[in-house]
Amino acid sequence: MQIFKRKRLLEVLSVLLASCAIASCTPNPTDSNTADSTADSTAESSPAQSGSAEQIVLAIGGESEEGYDPTLGWGRYGAPLFQSTLLKRDENLNIVNDLATDYTVSEDGKTWTVTIREDAIFSDGKPLTAADVAYTFNKAAQSGGLTDVTQLEKATAVDNKTVELTLKKPQSTFVNRLITLGIVPEHAHGKDYARNPVGSGPYKMVQWDEGQQLIVEANPDYYGEAPDIQRLVFLFVEEDGAFAAAKSRQVQVAAVPQSLAVQTIQGMNLRDVISVDNRGLMFPYLPANSKKTPDGDPVGNDVTADLAIRQAANYAIDRQALVDGILEGYGSPAYGPVSGLAWEETKADIEDAQIEKAKEILAEGGWADSDGDGIVEKNGLKAEFTVLYKADDSIRQALALATAEMLKPIGIQANVEGKSWDDIEPLMHSNVVVFGWGSHDQTEMYNLYYSKAAQGDYNNAGYYADPAIDSTLDLAMGAPSEAEAVTYWKAAQWDGKQGMTTKGDAAWAWLVNLNHTYFVDECLDIGKSQIEPHGHGWPITANITEWKWTCK
Repeated sequence: MQIFKRKRLLEVLSVLLASCAIASCTPNPTDSNTADSTADSTAESSPAQSGSAEQIVLAIGGESEEGYDPTLGWGRYGAPLFQSTLLKRDENLNIVNDLATDYTVSEDGKTWTVTIREDAIFSDGKPLTAADVAYTFNKAAQSGGLTDVTQLEKATAVDNKTVELTLKKPQSTFVNRLITLGIVPEHAHGKDYARNPVGSGPYKMVQWDEGQQLIVEANPDYYGEAPDIQRLVFLFVEEDGAFAAAKSRQVQVAAVPQSLAVQTIQGMNLRDVISVDNRGLMFPYLPANSKKTPDGDPVGNDVTADLAIRQAANYAIDRQALVDGILEGYGSPAYGPVSGLAWEETKADIEDAQIEKAKEILAEGGWADSDGDGIVEKNGLKAEFTVLYKADDSIRQALALATAEMLKPIGIQANVEGKSWDDIEPLMHSNVVVFGWGSHDQTEMYNLYYSKAAQGDYNNAGYYADPAIDSTLDLAMGAPSEAEAVTYWKAAQWDGKQGMTTKGDAAWAWLVNLNHTYFVDECLDIGKSQIEPHGHGWPITANITEWKWTCK
């Protein structure tokens, strides 16, 4: 019976998505077809490009429109390539040294003392010293960029190889700044740095044709193991264009959507990488018009402010059907924002697709369909809300449409609308939104759920607030080390009595984790991949120095 139900559900999703395309629910097909035909014609007119240890071509997206300056956020979701970091995570996400040879944390948790190697040289030939490390951290803290260094009081070079990082208060997640913040040279960090980066990483920039390609070459002064691949050419094309380029053998690595991963390309292997790149429904937590954002946007929604609505929606959704029907099986159900990581609390997982349980939750919460229109109501309020998604994102669109269909049997009406982020931003604190997150840094989970993180932007966009969860998150953040914080991160998700996930406050309905899918030339060995963070494409380069060309 369950197999039949899932098969029928997949059929319904297929019809639903097809109908939406006919009804112009999808992004403009003319633009898409033009892009596809352009990519196809480019592929047909260009000769196949053979890879070698001398050069490979990659179509994995990954262009940074703001440039390649770590102090402004470059590298926060993956290896910064041009710059070195103090620490890094290996293929098992264990923390290992990079520029650092050792580090200690003071007993009060506020002073991090880092010793760095003495053989690191910037690509312009100048030595990298502790002064450059101190400058980088201070600059990142001042810039207000996407790299969160807000807890840094000051960074000080004690001598050429020792730097002290003093925090305003203890922060267990500060170790992630040592992992993601690439070190820049104080002497060369000017206004044009983002487009002409100088660093001590394994590669150096040769040429950047914005919107088209990025060419990099191995850094001969790199202190680590010399990369086997001497030259990398990154092509900036859309996913369909990447697939066309792979099919015509113009590239050796192509990031493709799950819908294209089901195909085969002669001479290339499919690389299916597990990720914590999730998608979920963010619920406004407060009643309507509870407050305004600093920009004056409304906060709250009377329907989603009801716990019964949020929990019932969570139990009604069939996440495995979403994985099978939308991700072509390349993914997994998500019940929280940190699936597969050491700080995930698996006891927070639920058995989903429970329609009867969802109906019981609504009934116990006072929701009933008294007028027979198929939508439950409570005190005259219909269980109806809008789900917003980024209009040019086909995965988010499909998830929004499918979940809306799954909520109908329990009497919840979800109206789906695609908009640009500019149009979503003033609405995202009062409407349900399909968001995507996923990081190796626990700070992201903190920012998604901590009450004071709600400041009218993407962090805690639903204005979730639970004093008990805040206290647990504070304990996690203030723990002496990442390892000692794990107990508290798990407890915040679900401690057996309370939590921010479905069994507790159900502030989100997390849906799926996407597997990142790539076509890789059969002659290219890219080693073992990490569980990748948010961002399909660039994270695959985390172990770029280990890639090897195996054919002669």
